[in-house]
Amino acid sequence: MIPVGPGTGSLHILLAPDSFKGSLTAREAAEAMAEGVSRACPSARLALVPIADGGEGTLAAIATSTRARWLSTEVTAASGQPKQGRFLVLPDGTAVVECAEAVGLSEALRSGVDVWRRTTLGVGEMIRHALETGHRRIAVALGGSGTNDAGVGMLTALGVRFLDDAGRDVPPVPAEFHRVMRVDVSGLDERLRGVEMFAVCDVDNPLTGENGATAVFGPQKGVSTHDLPHLDTALAHIAALCEAAFGRQAADLPGAGAAGGLGFALYLLGATRVSGIDFVLDAVGFDRALERTALVLTGEGRTDAQTARGKAVAGVARRAQARGVPVFCISGAIGPCAELLYHHGVTALFSIAPGPMALEDAMANARALLAAASENAVRAWLAGRAAVCRSGV
Repeated sequence: MIPVGPGTGSLHILLAPDSFKGSLTAREAAEAMAEGVSRACPSARLALVPIADGGEGTLAAIATSTRARWLSTEVTAASGQPKQGRFLVLPDGTAVVECAEAVGLSEALRSGVDVWRRTTLGVGEMIRHALETGHRRIAVALGGSGTNDAGVGMLTALGVRFLDDAGRDVPPVPAEFHRVMRVDVSGLDERLRGVEMFAVCDVDNPLTGENGATAVFGPQKGVSTHDLPHLDTALAHIAALCEAAFGRQAADLPGAGAAGGLGFALYLLGATRVSGIDFVLDAVGFDRALERTALVLTGEGRTDAQTARGKAVAGVARRAQARGVPVFCISGAIGPCAELLYHHGVTALFSIAPGPMALEDAMANARALLAAASENAVRAWLAGRAAVCRSGV
């Protein structure tokens, strides 16, 4: 949590936006909101608590609001190229790995490497480094991945071997899964024993099938319509072998399809699924920040029906509602069925666009537009408070 001045009054306003993807980070969004709110109410005391829902930007949001420290190590990107990756260590010693940091979607698409050749090795290498530095609680934030390998790369980095019919190692990429005849877990890193692991995500998709990782998330990663059933079959093949080797059923568990199947691989390792937004809100001390708060401003790039299904804004609203605190959601765009959020604790919905506007213009001017919308929303709220006071209600 970042208190900001110069406000010294008794009116506390909490600013907790998610990122406006492609325009503003969560912290930049919070700062823009603060600029607008300060114009409307210079005496208000503001707390900036940038948030995320367990996907891309999770580490940045937590680092902004806590005394977490960074650790870095060389890892393998989704494309197979070496890169520097980093993860956070929370004050309680929990290591937080963000899969988007190692195998993020935008980087994977820029690489030009086909999804059939992308790997999650880098995620496993981060976990291995966390083990090497003595951490016994490891949380993996699932979301924003450019991979669709059922976590085979991650498992390989942790000592699992995927073998062909001659006992030779098979590269941990989906294009080679048809060659895998046996999974050997005898070399699994022994330091995982007794480690508490968490799969941080808000999606409930299974690994395969019409609601699985490939069918739902594959197209955005570059999987063609023609390849969708073939890649899904490849994941089903590897999953059956993995489940037999680990002696654990995981493919049909909610969240197994998160991050291209990384959730499945984490479940094989005994990970517990936790809500992404709740994990972040707990890490940044959100409930403590709410204690004296009169109003919460939150928002994201686009608010629609998907937001109500456990995304960051819904999580913020749910906690604020439990304490009777009103929530204004100010987003880049308000889409169909966004009004569902009224049932999750959102008091009012606002768009930053003052009128018809090209998407490119809105994104280019997002900071100024968000500041102006925040100012107007708070001015309206203050006027309502004043009217109630005058009426004596």
